Amino acid sequence: MELTLNNGVTMPAIGLGVFQSAPEQTTAAVEAALATGYRHIDTAAAYGNEREVGDGIRRSGLDRSEVFIETKVWVSDYGYDQTLHAWDKATGKLGVDYLDLLILHQPAPDRFEKTIAAYKALEALLADGRVRAIGVSNFMPHHLRQLLDATNVVPAVNQIELHPYFAQPDVQAADAEHGILTQAWSPIGGITFYPGWGEERRNVMEDPAIAAIAGTHGKSPAQVMLRWHLQQGRSAIPKSTNPSRIAENFDVFDFELSTDELAAIDALDTGNRNGPDPDQARPERFAMVIPEA
Repeated sequence: MELTLNNGVTMPAIGLGVFQSAPEQTTAAVEAALATGYRHIDTAAAYGNEREVGDGIRRSGLDRSEVFIETKVWVSDYGYDQTLHAWDKATGKLGVDYLDLLILHQPAPDRFEKTIAAYKALEALLADGRVRAIGVSNFMPHHLRQLLDATNVVPAVNQIELHPYFAQPDVQAADAEHGILTQAWSPIGGITFYPGWGEERRNVMEDPAIAAIAGTHGKSPAQVMLRWHLQQGRSAIPKSTNPSRIAENFDVFDFELSTDELAAIDALDTGNRNGPDPDQARPERFAMVIPEA
C-alpha cells in the first residue's frame, strides 16, 4: 500500500522503524524486513545505526530505487550549513547518493531560529534533487505555524507519537489542513521505553477492547492497531528486531476494520504521551554530537 505525499512522491504506508535497535541487530532486522516485503525503512542520525541500515539494504540484493529510505537530522546539526553537512553524514553512513525523505527530528523551540535555518537547508537539498521529500517530526500545531510562516515548502510528513492511547487529534487536524501526511512512531504503543517519560503508562497491546477486535478478525492486537492507522490514512513505522514480529506487523493488508471498530479504538485516547514533550527543552540531549562516520 502506497501513500502519495504532497509533492507527488509515493511512499509505502508501512515501514520498519529502528529506534533503539542495537547496531549489531539492525542489519539483520532490515534484511528480514525487506525479505518479508517491506520497502520503507525509517532511521535517524540520533539512532546511531544508519550504517547498519545501509548494510541491511545492500544485503537484501534489492536495487536502491526499490527501498524508500527515511532519516532524520539531529538538533546538534541544525543551522543551514550544518544541516547540509548532516546530509553528507547520513548518505555517507547509509552508502547512498540520495535520500527519499529527510526530516527534522525535533522542533527544538528553545533554538527555533536554527530549526528554521535547518529546514531551509532541507528546501535546498530538495531543489537539488538530493532528497525526494522533506518533513518534520514531533511538530505540534504551533510549531508548524511558525515553520510555515518562515519557509516556502510545506512539509510532506510530520512524524509524531501516535497510538490508540495517544492519538493527538489536534496535530492530525493541523497536518491535514496543510496537506501534511501524519506518520506514527510508536504506532502500536507501550513498547518503546523513554527513560524519564511515561513510567506509569499502560501497554496498549494489553487493552481488552483491542483484544476483542483482534479476536473477531483472527489477528493480533498489533495488527489491529496497524490496520487502524492504515484505514485512517496514516503512515506507520513499527519497530522490531524479531523476524516473526517483523513479518506479523506487515501482514495487515488482508482484513478490514468496521466503522464501529475504528470508533472503538479512537475512543481509547487518554491524551497522555509516553515520549518527551516537544515543547520541553532538553539541552543535554540536544547537544549530542552526531559522528562524521
